[in-house]
Amino acid sequence: MSRFTIASFNVKNLIGADKEYYKFQEYTPEEYAWKRDWMADQLLTMNSDIIGFQEIFEEEALRDVIEETDRRAIASNRASIPDQSKGYHRRAIFRRLAVTPYLADNPDAALAFAPNVADGEPGHRRPGNAILSRFGFAEPVQVLQDLPEPLIVPFSALRGMDGNSDAGHFRLRRLSRPILKARIPVPDGAGGTRILTVFNCHLKSKLGELPQKPGDPYPPAADLTRYDPVARAMGSLRAALRRMAEAWVLRTEIIEELNDGNPVMVLGDFNDGEHAVSSEIISGEVPFKNYGWMLRHDAQTPNDRYTDEENEQITRDIERVRLHSAEKLFVRKSARDMVYTSAFGGVFESIDQIYMSRHFHPDNARKLGQMEYFSVLNDHLTDGSHPEAPYNKLASDHGQIIAHMVMGDGADA
Repeated sequence: MSRFTIASFNVKNLIGADKEYYKFQEYTPEEYAWKRDWMADQLLTMNSDIIGFQEIFEEEALRDVIEETDRRAIASNRASIPDQSKGYHRRAIFRRLAVTPYLADNPDAALAFAPNVADGEPGHRRPGNAILSRFGFAEPVQVLQDLPEPLIVPFSALRGMDGNSDAGHFRLRRLSRPILKARIPVPDGAGGTRILTVFNCHLKSKLGELPQKPGDPYPPAADLTRYDPVARAMGSLRAALRRMAEAWVLRTEIIEELNDGNPVMVLGDFNDGEHAVSSEIISGEVPFKNYGWMLRHDAQTPNDRYTDEENEQITRDIERVRLHSAEKLFVRKSARDMVYTSAFGGVFESIDQIYMSRHFHPDNARKLGQMEYFSVLNDHLTDGSHPEAPYNKLASDHGQIIAHMVMGDGADA
């Protein structure tokens, strides 16, 4: 039996000092030092083997934070972990106190950063994503943002309309932020390793997409002194369409891995809750209790229902490619009834997720392992009611989530 931890961390706009990322937004050297200090403390507390980062503008700034974290980890170990000359050095408490550096003194560890292909000039920057792995990567990390072929989502004609008239379509050429796909060798509980496919994503936010005509200094709907609720509602519609289309692109990549028999974990900022359509696209359908109650797709009479054998086949096919929320699995086995990673305007919700394939589901008799605990670091979150608080600019506006996995319980799935 062996253990590893996997986490998601939206850092909120990590970039070096005196560099304008969004219009009129940058960090002074003092503010950057504060943010680096805060992030290093969070990483030290997380102590996770695999971390997916979102909102990274520069790899150099992330490496700076990790180096600071490693310095603190080494100093902490020297201060609290007795050396082997002490007869009590093997006690379990010291294993719990130890913090493993991320990149320092670990030749296997690696960091993969994917800049945003839409990144622009100062004031018009776009963030990328990164994955940090103490186990390194089994092969080069793949990045998906510009689609090889545009995604065309055709809309069907409504019933009652004559013919097959064109009902319109939605077209997507580029994801708002890159998706990283990493194959990582994790301990398998038997002294070896098993390749785990990890996806790190940051889907389109709920912030409305407001169109701007050439020559206009700003989108008309951005002028709140001339509030246009219809145009702003259309902006939210555009954002939702993009987010769901990005979720579908991610889902196709997940299915490819599952069809190849590979265990999968998906993490990141979904910008939606577990039960939102975009999240359900990523995780897959939940099977009905009994498909024998349902009319067949080709029913000719009211009694044409799926057979018991077909019910079992349909359920197996759906479950094989379904992902499961780490948060939901945790809530199911604990007395806790609320987990949140985001707070704004008095609304507390979870928009950062870790999903895992059936290879890690506790009810799967052939599982490779399972989650034994789930952590969320959210004490730093405020709901925006204290705008003067430095946390609102410098700390992340997301909680960090960590799944604690134990491997070796069950045969190969």
